[in-house]
Amino acid sequence: MKAYERLLKYVRVFTTSDEDSESVPSTARQFDLANILVEEMKAIGISDAHVDDKCYVYGSIPATPGYEGKPAIGFIAHMDTAPDFNGDNVAPRIIEDYDGGEVVLGESGRVLKPADFPHLPSLKGRTLIVTDGTSLLGADDKAGVAEIMTAAEELIKGGMPHGRILVSFTPDEEIGRGADCFDVEHFGADFAYTVDGGQENIIEYENFNAAAAQIEINGFNVHPGSAKDIMINALHVACEIDGMLPAGQTPRDTEGYEGFFHLCDLSGTTEHASMYYILRDHSAEIMQARKATLKHIEKLLNAKYGEGTVKVSIKDQYQNMIEKIKPCFHLIENACAAVREAGCEPGIEAIRGGTDGARLSFMGLPCPNLGTGGYAYHGPYEHITVEGMDTATRVILNIIAKYAE
Repeated sequence: MKAYERLLKYVRVFTTSDEDSESVPSTARQFDLANILVEEMKAIGISDAHVDDKCYVYGSIPATPGYEGKPAIGFIAHMDTAPDFNGDNVAPRIIEDYDGGEVVLGESGRVLKPADFPHLPSLKGRTLIVTDGTSLLGADDKAGVAEIMTAAEELIKGGMPHGRILVSFTPDEEIGRGADCFDVEHFGADFAYTVDGGQENIIEYENFNAAAAQIEINGFNVHPGSAKDIMINALHVACEIDGMLPAGQTPRDTEGYEGFFHLCDLSGTTEHASMYYILRDHSAEIMQARKATLKHIEKLLNAKYGEGTVKVSIKDQYQNMIEKIKPCFHLIENACAAVREAGCEPGIEAIRGGTDGARLSFMGLPCPNLGTGGYAYHGPYEHITVEGMDTATRVILNIIAKYAE
């Protein structure tokens, strides 16, 4: 079975995660795909395939006799889809010999346009898979799941020698919990790759350092007619805080290695207000400066309005994996060689976000990220090509071959 055929099957299984749920997994429906995958893994020859009570799927392919001493390499993808947009009743459409132009997405009124997605003309002549405009596609990351499964099947059927290969499919990546209950020791890999990126030639081993800041503001409310030098309007203080942050450092204003402060939520009254920011930067030093900026603002405003007016609480979320990847840079060198052997020029990009691989790297499993061939994730314009998925599958097999040398 080809990777795209698997994708078409997987995307019809509703697996959206829920950030408001406290259960593990966050939605029981993720077990529906997990159970399908376990049965499929067993059918292609992964005899130890299983899903645990937290909805993590594990399986292994034993090393070719004589190759047991080679590194054990893992491949990981996530089963859930993002709660940003509808993930139910997905109706994919296949467009053969795509002309590189606009695509009307069903009867949704939405149109996939090169004006919005300038890479589209470069996909001319390929077989394009799109949505009907009423849901996301789910290629993030069911394409990664499909590519790993297809590579595993080809490996088992073929005669290519290899070391021990580990496979895992995880829940809840889209809500930042995909690595929470991942059993690194049970998985048993020396190194691994997440297959959860974009364009098929892209390799990622840098990501943002991330922190979240919750700010509580206690105002002082009196009748506005007699409020002179007495009232402290918590909403005004909130606006003051935002205005004290460096200009031009929001997601809209930044790209590449540039970090930001992102105000995600602001609510309140004159009496009390709450703000929620996420802080992002590839540089650990600059990230510390961002956190220090918020704490300095807290100090200044409490001096101005009275102690206890502003309370800033900062929580680290994840770190840049580069410090864990650099000591085993063969992961990147072999991935680049694998991409070249698949007929593409490798591209190295820094992730403006995080991946399960970043967290796994700090859990003792160095784990950069590979592309799947998909674009415009998390919304109705999501799309992927059959050819891109075939290339991504070949990259996985080429990596396996590299570690058997």
